[in-house]
This record gives sequence, C-alpha cells and structure tokens, in this order.
Amino acid sequence: MGGSAVVVGAGIGGVAAAIGLRRIGWEVTVVERAPVLADVGAGISLHANGIRALDALGVGEAVRAAARPQYTGGTRAPGGRWLARMDGAALERDLGTPIVGIPRALLHRALRAALPAECLVAGAEVTSVDRCDPDRVRIPLGDRVLEADLVVAADGVGSRLRAELFPRHPGPAYSGSTVLRAITERPVRLDTDFELTWGKGAEFGHIAFADGRAEWHAVLNSPPGVRHPDALAVLRRRFGAWHDPIPALLDATRPDDVLHHDIHELATPLPAFAVGRVALLGDAAHAMTPNLGQGACQALEDAVVLAAALAAGPTVASALARYDAERRPRSQSVARDARRAGRMGQQLAHPLAVALRNTALRLAPSGATLRTILRHAEWTPPALG
Repeated sequence: MGGSAVVVGAGIGGVAAAIGLRRIGWEVTVVERAPVLADVGAGISLHANGIRALDALGVGEAVRAAARPQYTGGTRAPGGRWLARMDGAALERDLGTPIVGIPRALLHRALRAALPAECLVAGAEVTSVDRCDPDRVRIPLGDRVLEADLVVAADGVGSRLRAELFPRHPGPAYSGSTVLRAITERPVRLDTDFELTWGKGAEFGHIAFADGRAEWHAVLNSPPGVRHPDALAVLRRRFGAWHDPIPALLDATRPDDVLHHDIHELATPLPAFAVGRVALLGDAAHAMTPNLGQGACQALEDAVVLAAALAAGPTVASALARYDAERRPRSQSVARDARRAGRMGQQLAHPLAVALRNTALRLAPSGATLRTILRHAEWTPPALG
C-alpha cells in the first residue's frame, strides 16, 4: 500500500517517521514551524531499542559512528559513594549493542541526511487538519492547502493537533521538576561514560561524548516557570560541594550554553494514538519524564511500527488500528515506569526516604540495574516490508 503523508514536526520522531514512510514507498512532506532547522539541544542516550529502530530505518550505522558507547558508570550519592553500577558490557552481550551517548545535534543531522531536502518545509505552522473527507486529509498551510492520505502529528508535548483531536483531554501536566543542561565547551577528564547522582530533590548526571566533551544535566524539584539570570551561579551553589567531576563539568560550560526547561508529561494517557487518518507519534502521543532515558527511543519505535503497519496494509484504517494496538500499551507502560522512577529517584526529598532508597540500592543484587534496563530496551522492530 502506497500513499502520501504530511508529517507535522521535524524533531527526532517526525523525521524518523518520514524516513520510515519513504522506505515503504510513500511520498512524504515534513512541515516544521521553525524557520531554520537549528540543531539545538544537549545530549541524549540511546538504548538498544532506539538503536534497533534506527537500524530498521537504515541510519543506525551513521548514528553509531558519531556516538560513544556507554560502558561504565552508574548512580552515586552526592559525596561520591556508589549506589549502583552499570555494566555496559553485559548489556551489549544481552542486547547486541551498548547504550550510546550522542549530541542531539548530530542525531538530528544523521536523520535529516536520510531525507531529500525537498521533503522538508520550514517556517510553516500547521494548526489544524480538515478531516471532513474520510478518504483524504487536508492541511491548511498559509495560502495553500496540502492534501494527503495520512497526517502524522509529531508536534511535541504541546501538540496543537492532539488538542484538536482530543479537546476534552487535559493535555500536558507539569511533573514537578525542572531541568538545566548543557554540553561542555571543551573536553573534560571523566572516569566514567555515564553517571547519575541523586541528592534530596535533585539529580546531576553526565554523558560522555566521542570528542571528549560531555553533556550534563541538573534536575531540581521546583515550581514551574522559575528562571535565573545566572543559571551557572545557581548550579554552582547547589552542586558545588558534590563529588568530582560535577564542579569541573560546570566550570567547562559557557553560561550562554545552558538550556532550561520545565518537564511536562502526559500524565493522563490518551485513549487512542490515531483518529481517522491522523496518527499521533512521539511526545504528541506519550510525552514522558526523562528518568528512564526512553523518550526518544519510544518515538523511534513509533516511527518503525507505523511504517511497518502501513506497509502491511491493506488500508490506512487497518494500519492505524494496528499501530495504536502495538504502540499505546507499550509506550504508556514505559511512561508510567519513568514517572515512578522519578518519584523514587530525583524527586525524593525527605531525608529518611532518601536514606532508605540509597540503602536499598546498595543492597540490591548486582544484576538489578541490568534487569531494569533490559525490561525497557528489549524490543525487536518489525520488518519494513
């Protein structure tokens, strides 16, 4: 079954969906409201399920070439004591690939390189879709109207198309946490590839990159909307006494490079990921907290499953029903687990609760961390025809 599609949003999920649809013979237009496709963002970890999805889309090797495998690291207390270790080599043995760390900019470029430039329309905003005709979807776009067999709504956590399709849904909710992050300006000496450190209502983590630089993030319990004129100064006061290399990571960062975002999620699950000929994908469908590192991986899974369902046909309606049946239970389950992980990890603030959590982590069997990662990363992509 071939056809035409309009993908709304040129983020990771949207571009991945476009690649998948083109691989099964569909004509695709990707519409992005930003006038310039800037490669913004800090870093990202990709688990085995995300790498497998990229392989199915034909871009896995390009991403691996730009990424750094994450073999060593784990979770620590602010004083430096290890609470749990990560065995990246064991993950690679079980899953065929380690977790990898990559700047978001490089991941975006690798994905876009798999699409012809003429597929991308920048500086145009899709605010609604016309679903009056059951056989075609019409998308108003400035002074013209696009027509397609399918619309893929990959327009992020604040999705306008989701709000149009589900007007009674409450939309994204503030998680209670805010995140500041950046990539260091220069290489930093690190003893591990990946770390998380949990304090009282706070987390600091890093991902090492292939060029010696690192991404760091600081997550804090906070009211929404709080911003700081000098974010690095605030972070130095909050984390300056924490173990190395946290002070060094902050010192290697330019103030203008710090990004600050409140974390929102779809705490109320959607009743469906497809309505008529419109499919929701990525954060538009299942925005989750970042505590499991699965947000982008789930969007990549969405892209592959959607393309495989459309390739199998026999109709768009049957394909979207299959997509919904396969993706909604899994992604919403991962989102629930991510929320629980945040509540037991970074968001935990009571001193007694933090002490009990830390003791439980130290006493847990050595394979507990591995089993937690395997539970979400063990996924096999369907064939794309």
